[in-house]
Amino acid sequence: MAKQKATTEEPLEKQLWKAADKLRKNIDAAEYKHIVLGLIFLKYISDAFEELYARLKADEANGADPEDKDEYKAENVFFVPQDARWAYLQSKAKQPEIGKFVDDAMDAIEKENASLKGVLPKVFARQNLDPTSLGELIDLVGNIALGDAKARSADVLGHVFEYFLGEFALAEGKKGGQFYTPRSVVELLVEMLEPYKGRVFDPCCGSGGMFVQSLKFVDSHAGRVNDISIYGQESNQTTWRLAKMNLAIRGIDSSQVKWNNEGSFLNDAHKDLKADYIIANPPFNVSDWGGDLMRTDGRWQYGTPPTGNANFAWMQHFIYHLAPSGQAGVVLAKGALTSKTSGEGDIRKALVENGLIDCIVNLPAKLFLNTQIPAALWFMSRNRTNGKFRDRSNEILFIDARNLGHLINRRTRELSQQDIDKITSTYHNWRNLDGKYEDIAGFCASAPISKVKELDYVLTPGRYVGLPDEEDDFNFVERFASLKAELEAQFKEEAKLNEMIAANLLKININE
Repeated sequence: MAKQKATTEEPLEKQLWKAADKLRKNIDAAEYKHIVLGLIFLKYISDAFEELYARLKADEANGADPEDKDEYKAENVFFVPQDARWAYLQSKAKQPEIGKFVDDAMDAIEKENASLKGVLPKVFARQNLDPTSLGELIDLVGNIALGDAKARSADVLGHVFEYFLGEFALAEGKKGGQFYTPRSVVELLVEMLEPYKGRVFDPCCGSGGMFVQSLKFVDSHAGRVNDISIYGQESNQTTWRLAKMNLAIRGIDSSQVKWNNEGSFLNDAHKDLKADYIIANPPFNVSDWGGDLMRTDGRWQYGTPPTGNANFAWMQHFIYHLAPSGQAGVVLAKGALTSKTSGEGDIRKALVENGLIDCIVNLPAKLFLNTQIPAALWFMSRNRTNGKFRDRSNEILFIDARNLGHLINRRTRELSQQDIDKITSTYHNWRNLDGKYEDIAGFCASAPISKVKELDYVLTPGRYVGLPDEEDDFNFVERFASLKAELEAQFKEEAKLNEMIAANLLKININE
């Protein structure tokens, strides 16, 4: 009884994840991701179709035609052919050819909906996917939000899709970080910038998390979602497909989210775009980015970036695409705050002297899945002298958030909502006309440009915020108890892992 109670109290998405993971068997997380997310997407578009179909059917006496594709196009709903509808597939779920039925369904949907061409996965008939497990997975996805109204069902499926993206990224470890920016980092970037309206651009958009969060922000602050338009680019086609599904399941227009395998430097898909907001997490310290082919590129207005590291090429790509009052919030390897090699120090100096750097946030370690490299957030603004905020042109805000966040497993940390609120309220109080900002030793400092110059344009927040005042009140007992609890938790996890390893070893049968 006690066990049953614990299961039912778990959030729906966690229960689903456990059930879906159980059916994964010997398939890699990287491959299984496309199977599960593809099915959730199929269920979503089928539900949306069925809802409109029912309405049109009820209105047939007035001339409505539930099989007319134009009726669906007019309502921005994907048309789903008969043999691709969820009810049909679920009726075939126990048949050995179910993989082929699903692949055919994906093909049929792409043929009827031009915007999904080349997006949907066709991986269900592969030999390593057991038809029985696929059938059970279809039943599992079919039961998501069963009994809810269709509109609510779309919300639930969108939420489950996003949760699964995060869980797959965790399961894939380093590779997962290539398509997924941790949710707490995305939330922090968006809440700092507050993109209520305008063009939002992410030139290395991964699975589209920045866009989804921007729309969520507008929605939760009673704004109008239609006031935002999104522009993106991604060089990995598999990741781009995930982004297209992630956005479609949220009802977000992704027509301006482009793919080409050359990437944003060599083939900029939005050459003329000037964005109001740029929110991005480019790959850190990329050495092979084609820099030697672009020594005289017009985007390098603050200095030619080194061919061996793309960090300051990304920075200038972002600035190039900012509108006259545009703002950017981006993640960069922490080394970019101090590096002086190959002209990087000169570019950083030019960015500071041209008044583009608004705020630097030093992040805690272990926030990112694909790298242990420490990172920082850079907030930039084209116009810091007037507009809706106060004149900050002669200063930069430094926030040292290294001590925030909590471990969710041995390798990964995340920021709590309280942490995010602490950082964003500090920035907004410093930036806003009616804000009440004060320096806090060890956490934040508003430094004049003259001070930054004095420190040779090194932008590490620790150099400006100093040591915390409470250092004198260091509570040994409290710190010891906290470290002891953390160590005990790690011992428990180690024991659990050892048990799993031992159990797996027992399964190995060596007869010869």
